[in-house]
Amino acid sequence: MDLLFVADPLESFKIYKDTTFTMMREAHKRGHRVFACEPQHIGWQRGGKVEADIKAITLTGDPAEWFKVDSASRLPLAGFGAIVMRKDPPFDSEFFYATHLLEQAEREGARVFNKPRALRDHPEKLAILEFPQFIGPTLVTRDADAIKRFHAEHHDIILKPLDGMGGMGIFRVKEDGLNLGSITETLNKGGAETVMVQKFLPAIAQGDKRVLVIGGKPVPHCLARIPQGGEVRGNLAAGGKGVAQPLSERDRAIAEALGPILAARGLLLVGLDVIGDSLTEINVTSPTCFREITDQTGFDVAAMFVDALEAALQSS
Repeated sequence: MDLLFVADPLESFKIYKDTTFTMMREAHKRGHRVFACEPQHIGWQRGGKVEADIKAITLTGDPAEWFKVDSASRLPLAGFGAIVMRKDPPFDSEFFYATHLLEQAEREGARVFNKPRALRDHPEKLAILEFPQFIGPTLVTRDADAIKRFHAEHHDIILKPLDGMGGMGIFRVKEDGLNLGSITETLNKGGAETVMVQKFLPAIAQGDKRVLVIGGKPVPHCLARIPQGGEVRGNLAAGGKGVAQPLSERDRAIAEALGPILAARGLLLVGLDVIGDSLTEINVTSPTCFREITDQTGFDVAAMFVDALEAALQSS
C-alpha cells in the first residue's frame, strides 16, 4: 500500500523521539511504500483533483541520514491507499485550510486519518467540554471579572490560551492572586481572545499523563510527563521528564468511555491528557509519545497504530 504522510519537513524530524518517524518505520517494515509532503505543497484547481508535491522515500536505517528520496513529483492525493495527517500544531489558519483541502481529497476518494472534519470539530483544549463528568473545575471565557470570580472560588488556578502547544503560555496563579490581572490581560488580549481557566490539580507532581487511544482502544501504558525544577508544566517541550507507566483504573475508564465515541468520528489516534483523575485535554492533531512508551515498556505502539490503520482501510 502507498501511504502518504502530511507532516513537517522531514529534515526537522528528531527520529530518536519522533512519533511520525516510528509510524513510517513500522509501515516500511511491513512493505508499505512511504511518501511525504508538507501542507503548504497541497493545492487544487478547478477541473482537477487535490494534488501535492510529494516525495517517495526509503528509510535507510542510518540515524545521521535517516531517509533518501527515491522520486519527487506532483500527484493527486486520492491515488494513495491512505493519508496520515501528522502536521504539528499550532492549529492556525493554514492548518484549518489544509483540513478543507484534505476534505476535498476525501470527496475525490482519499482516505485521511485523522479525518479532516474531526480535526476541525475537536479543538484540543475545548473538546473536553463534551465530557464534563471527567474534567475538573473549568472556565472558558474572555471576561476578566469571570476569571477573578473563578479564582476567588478555587484559590489556585491555571490559565492557558486555547491555541497553545507544548505548555506554551500556561500560567499558575496561587491564592494570593499575584499578577492575576496582568496575566489575564496578556492571555485574553484585553478581552479580545478566549482563555481556558482550570483549578490547579496538585496531582501534576506525579505527572501530566498522556493516554494514547488507537482505533478506539487505549494503549496499556501512558507517559507521565513530570514537571522538573520549579516548573508547573509537565510537557516534554517544557523540560518535563517522561516516565512510562501502566494505566490506572481511572485512566482506562476515561479512555474506554471516550475511545469508541471519538473513533466513530474518524479519530484513529487520540492523545488524552490526564492529571490525577481529571481529563484536561484531548489531542487530535499530532499526538506523540509512541517512542518513549515503546522504549521504556517494550509495548510496540507503532505496530498497534498500523494494525488499526490497516483494519480501518479493510473495513471500508
